[in-house]
Amino acid sequence: MTRRDGSSWWLTRLRWRLRGASMWPAFFAAIVVDAALLALLPIAGDGGPGLVAAVLLAGFLNLALVAAGAPLAGHWLRRRRPSLPQVVAGDRAGTALMGALAVTLLVLGLVHRPAVADQDADLRAQAASARRFVLAQAPTVFRANVDRMETVKQGPDLYRTCVPGSDPVRSFCVFVTTDQHPPGVSRDPDQTPNAVYSGPDGPGRQ
Repeated sequence: MTRRDGSSWWLTRLRWRLRGASMWPAFFAAIVVDAALLALLPIAGDGGPGLVAAVLLAGFLNLALVAAGAPLAGHWLRRRRPSLPQVVAGDRAGTALMGALAVTLLVLGLVHRPAVADQDADLRAQAASARRFVLAQAPTVFRANVDRMETVKQGPDLYRTCVPGSDPVRSFCVFVTTDQHPPGVSRDPDQTPNAVYSGPDGPGRQ
């Protein structure tokens, strides 16, 4: 009789543990999914944060949910369903929170997508205008390198685009404004390349 009761208890305990073992597998899956969403559907700014930054951000957000959100949500769930063991309630709550985070990132990314599309359109428009200006007015040494243009976004609707020449410290640079059609282009007398002007990882480098 004792053996039968003991076996039944262990089987019940094992069943509950299996039911409460979804959060950590979901955690690693959520990092992959959320990182992809952040990289492909950025929720702010002009573009995605990059794969490495997206993975780090996704890991931080999901870890915060597991460490802080899951215990609190688990207590709430257990009050509503007292028959659930605490570990199972916390596991289910944490899994649900990570699912909710993925859905939130998807919705925010879709909402922000038109802004990213507008930014891409601006970037293409300024590149086309800068290219025409360079081919029409730049010295030959710069016109030959027009396909190597580099662009820095300096503010809303304002870009600085440079074409390298034979001297690595001198470029042919223009300012392009996209708040008009066609974009306005003006020569920048400063020939400092964008890599020096804004730094190799300067904001808005394209």
